[in-house]
Amino acid sequence: MFRKILIANRGEIAVRIIRTCRRMGISTVVVYSEADADSMAVEMADESVLIGPAPASASYLVADKIVEACRATGAEAVHPGFGFLSENAGFAQRLADEGIVFIGPNPHAIQAMGDKIESKKFAARANVSVVPGHVGEIEDTAHAIRIAEDIRYPVMIKASAGGGGKGIRVAWNRQDVEEGFPAVRAEAKASFGDDRIFIEKFIESPRHIEIQVLGDKHGNVVHLFERECSIQRRNQKVIEEAPSPLLDAATRAAMGAQAVALAKAVNYDSAGTVEFVAAQDRSFFFLEMNTRLQVEHPVTELITGVDLVEQMIRSAWGEKLAFRQEDLSIKGWAMESRIYAEDPYRGFLPSIGRLVRYSPPEEGEVEGGAIVRNDAGVREGDEISMYYDPMISKLSTWAPDRIAAIDAMGRALENFHIEGLGQNIPFLAAVMDQDRFRSGELSTAYIKDEFPEGFQGTAPDAFQKDLMTAVACAVHRAIAGRAAGGRLRNDWVVIGAGEHRPVLIQTMDEGLKVDILDEGRAISLGQVDWRPGLPVFRGVVDGRAFACAVQPAAEGYVIRHRAATRRILVLSPRSAQLHDMLPPKTAADTSKLVISPMPGLVVSLDVEAGQSVRSGEQVAIIEAMKMQNIIRAERDGVVKAVLVASGASVAADEVLIEFG
Repeated sequence: MFRKILIANRGEIAVRIIRTCRRMGISTVVVYSEADADSMAVEMADESVLIGPAPASASYLVADKIVEACRATGAEAVHPGFGFLSENAGFAQRLADEGIVFIGPNPHAIQAMGDKIESKKFAARANVSVVPGHVGEIEDTAHAIRIAEDIRYPVMIKASAGGGGKGIRVAWNRQDVEEGFPAVRAEAKASFGDDRIFIEKFIESPRHIEIQVLGDKHGNVVHLFERECSIQRRNQKVIEEAPSPLLDAATRAAMGAQAVALAKAVNYDSAGTVEFVAAQDRSFFFLEMNTRLQVEHPVTELITGVDLVEQMIRSAWGEKLAFRQEDLSIKGWAMESRIYAEDPYRGFLPSIGRLVRYSPPEEGEVEGGAIVRNDAGVREGDEISMYYDPMISKLSTWAPDRIAAIDAMGRALENFHIEGLGQNIPFLAAVMDQDRFRSGELSTAYIKDEFPEGFQGTAPDAFQKDLMTAVACAVHRAIAGRAAGGRLRNDWVVIGAGEHRPVLIQTMDEGLKVDILDEGRAISLGQVDWRPGLPVFRGVVDGRAFACAVQPAAEGYVIRHRAATRRILVLSPRSAQLHDMLPPKTAADTSKLVISPMPGLVVSLDVEAGQSVRSGEQVAIIEAMKMQNIIRAERDGVVKAVLVASGASVAADEVLIEFG
């Protein structure tokens, strides 16, 4: 077995690979950019090598630097993780030429299947059903428009070397192609160093289902069943699960057999994923093959008990697969939620900054026999950089059945607390609570269908109103009790969203009894785990365990449980009367300002002082985490001042342009 492996990646996947290598007794080397010098992966690895500045194009994408690091450390093999050089056939061949083992498929398999254009040609020759599209070279935007109109809208514009949701746009009309084609080409060049694009028909309301395959160097290939990856936003997977609630045994077997046949046709000898687009009637088409480890591999590991990183290493060493297809079976159900540094309340725009607080749920077996797993490459105090993918961690749960796995995920998300930047935990929790998601009626348009106006949280249900009332009373009693020396009145009015609840509070062991006076009932709060200063309040309300976030506000407390947030005030009856007489605050007038919706880099400024601009015209492009965001004027007007320069870094809500 290998003595030393170099990991040509960063973040959570580097940490994930290190953990398996430790268990196998293999030493690890991590390469890192200047932005990752203090990262968790660098801290955990046995050795580390600086390979350049923050931009991936100057560090993680430079094959020469990876090879030099192998020579300097004596690493015998390279695990590329996912992204960066993981699907680069030239890199795999370069390592082979240098006598270094690539822990992934052979260069021929990568060349045949890793390239999205070539893989479709190969699949068509192998009589695999593929989605209609243009798989040749596309010269320019005008050529892209002709192709799109021949195929007929909607179409998908996609980077040939793409992956991880990067370099993909859906075009519904000519204007979408005019804007989307150059944007996808720029994203592809920046993310993958390859600006080739292909266009295919976009199938409306499909499901995205993928088959995990695993091969060795002796011609053996098996599949490890499917993953459902239909919950996507901007073609980026958000929630994955295994198995799929759509498939029956016959469809699962057919998909698996087709994936294995395709892998065998190119002598596939590592972990890889064959992706399909499936209709609700269970018909399916080959989409592409990812010749690498997938981000969502933990759900497959949870239902099969197979460590895919270990199997990749063993296959690269030359070992035969230790199991046959008939030895594999599905055990239980697994969910994965991707925790992203993005603000769901601002259209999911990237949110960069420091993890002021980072408190994930406890891993391992939890109440009810479920299992919680959190794959992360960050710690409290780390910074989420604008240069890389916005993922903070991958939270996974396993349980005997799908609903139990969803419920376990909901509880795990409750117990996940992050401060310092925007993050999508409330959104993920909202999906877990939706009846449609719980029913398994999914499609890749799910988020667009269920949140057509964007995400603004959810209204608290009856249980959450009681929870927020009880928590606000407990927090207020603890804080006010300190100031009053423990002498507190018991009658209060709890105000939230204009609703008044007169209450009577009685102290009990480890909690409170809160009588709702005008409803003739009481709320029981017990097993309280909180003290002033803690951001998370845990307890049991009327027999149901919960965790919620609590923050002090200028008035009262902001309490969030899952996707429901309210500012709650606890006032004396007289103060509540007076509070109702206060005039409402008026929002500041920002109609003459163009404001950056996210932190990032100003890629371009398209206007200057004195220029007339019409509503809808492009005025700037802001880039963060390899995503470009086009800023448009929201009104007609004349530019009074341009307040930033091209190439400058800007914060969210920073004023870019002012109109006269």
